[in-house]
Order: sequence, then structure tokens, then C-alpha cells
Amino acid sequence: MIRLYAFFVACACLLATVAAAEERYAGYYYPEITSTEDYTRLIRSAPPAAKAVRVEFVTNLTLAQLAAPESPRFEFFAKGSDSRHLIVVALDDEVFSTLFRARAVMAQMTSNLRQNDFLQVSDLRFLATFYDLLQLMQFDTLVLSDGKSWSHQVNLIRD
Repeated sequence: MIRLYAFFVACACLLATVAAAEERYAGYYYPEITSTEDYTRLIRSAPPAAKAVRVEFVTNLTLAQLAAPESPRFEFFAKGSDSRHLIVVALDDEVFSTLFRARAVMAQMTSNLRQNDFLQVSDLRFLATFYDLLQLMQFDTLVLSDGKSWSHQVNLIRD
């Protein structure tokens, strides 16, 4: 009975944390959350990832975008006290005009990351997706938004 109670308390704390993150960033970086999904696949347990790992990841994504000849079409932000909330917001009206297009961009991110040294050394090159990599770095949420009318939150569940 005590374990069940502890489980419910832990779930309530997690939901409160996610809700607080939504309230804090919604309306500033993106419109209110209009849809959610849970991503529960965990391809491999990983040692705890530090905030520095998540911040460096987002910094490297941004630097890669800025090094490209064209202007970035979406922006990455790592937010929260431990940088566990990844936000991706479109910078124009076409790139994330639908959730399906936003998911396609995330699939393209998977293809781009296949050359990543970590995925190759870990033998995850053909198995891991962008969402899996976010799981391994212990992000809690991913918010995708057109920056105008909708925002979709992916809850990255590691239990």
C-alpha cells in the first residue's frame, strides 16, 4: 500500500512539474499547448545526463543551423532550471504549418544525427531516433510549435 501511495505521489509531482513548465513558457515562447503525446520507448538505460550535456546539444544544433547557407527556419531552446524542456519553434509560416510537417522535421533530425559519433560508438546509428536521443539526454518534454496557433508537447517518459 505504501508503494502504491509513493507511486501516486511521484506521478503527481511529475505532472505538477510538467504543468508548471507549460504555464511558464506557454504564451511567451509558443502558444498554449493544443495537443500532447507520451513517448515511452527507452532503447537503452543511460547514466544520468547533466544539464551541460543538454545545453551543449542545443548549442551544437543552433551552431549547425547558423553555419548552413540558408537562414534557420526553426529555433531550439533548452529551458527549465536543469534545461530538461526542449522547445522547437518555427520561424516562418511554412516549416511547421502542420504537426505532421513538424514531425517530418524531427524525422529529418534523426537522419542528420545518424553520423553522430555517440550513436555510432554506441551501436545505435540505425536504431535510435531524435526522440530516443532526447530520452538518453534525459529531457522531460519536447514542445513543437508553429509559433503562431498551435503547440504540441511530447512527454518523454523514462519509467
